[in-house]
Amino acid sequence: MTTTCERIASVPTASASGVRRWSTDDVPQAQALDYWLGAVFQGLGEMEVNSAMGVGFSASLESADCGPVVVNRVEGTPQDVYRRGPGIARSGTSCFYLRSTLKGPWVAGQAHGASRLLPGDCMLFDSRQPYEMHFSEPNDLITLRLPVPWVESWLTNPIAQCGLRIDASNGWGQPLASFVRQLTPDVAASPPLPERLMTDQLGALLALATDDFAVRDDERTSTIDAFVRRATECVQERYAEFGLTAQVIAEDLCISERTLHRYFARSGATFLQHLMKQRMTVADRMLRDRRFNRLTVSEIGRRVGFADASHFIRQCRKSLGATPAELRRVVSGQPPHLPRLLGAQ
Repeated sequence: MTTTCERIASVPTASASGVRRWSTDDVPQAQALDYWLGAVFQGLGEMEVNSAMGVGFSASLESADCGPVVVNRVEGTPQDVYRRGPGIARSGTSCFYLRSTLKGPWVAGQAHGASRLLPGDCMLFDSRQPYEMHFSEPNDLITLRLPVPWVESWLTNPIAQCGLRIDASNGWGQPLASFVRQLTPDVAASPPLPERLMTDQLGALLALATDDFAVRDDERTSTIDAFVRRATECVQERYAEFGLTAQVIAEDLCISERTLHRYFARSGATFLQHLMKQRMTVADRMLRDRRFNRLTVSEIGRRVGFADASHFIRQCRKSLGATPAELRRVVSGQPPHLPRLLGAQ
């Protein structure tokens, strides 16, 4: 039997890292649906939640801020979610949502009709218009709450993109899906990079995945290529600055930040990808050069633009396939995993 829950007060718990959490595990089973509607209202906005499960229904919501973006992760048993006229009228705020599941298919739609989405696929929603989402299986959903002005700074016509499936297996949908998958509340609460870089990367990937950065007919390829070369040179000169952002490079070139992102898209990579490539190229060279053995890993990370040594180590593992210590052991002729083996004895 399908039950529509009535909203009750749901108080989140907060971790030391700043992640807010609501969970039906905190209330008796008989109150789970009521509690969950209250949690959804507090954390995500005015919506209706239906479930055919009754006994056995469970769900949790984790939330943290990353600059202007609120990162939410919802895990739960099957349910149906609706954003309808009365709820919209009662809402005091407007925003966009970008949603993607980590597991399980789901059905969702707004304006363009409903689509079936697979894990990783993304969809943009406008909170000012009705929409619906259906989860027939246990779900694990990332929901990014995006301010309207922020979205409008990246997309020329965001409303036209709402309700359209962004394929995680095709084109720029792949890196967007990968980025959203990794942008959990825990990561938002302790970001590996400055928040501005994180949110810029999200905006650039969203614009690329929706083809909003398509080159105009009146733009000459030679002009774009010249700007990309100049921008790349600026990144190569300033990569070690902790606070380096696309806005800084755009101001150096006397162009808008959006234009810079569009031109970088022409080269097949985002600003952050160009920046990380340069930082990792220099870091790799320093770690493999015995002349820098006197420098600590933390100092090398600092010299290539990382304020946090742990973030630098994770980026090395991701980009170079090994930790800084492992790269240094290869140069010195030691087996890369020798310390691990010794530690296991």
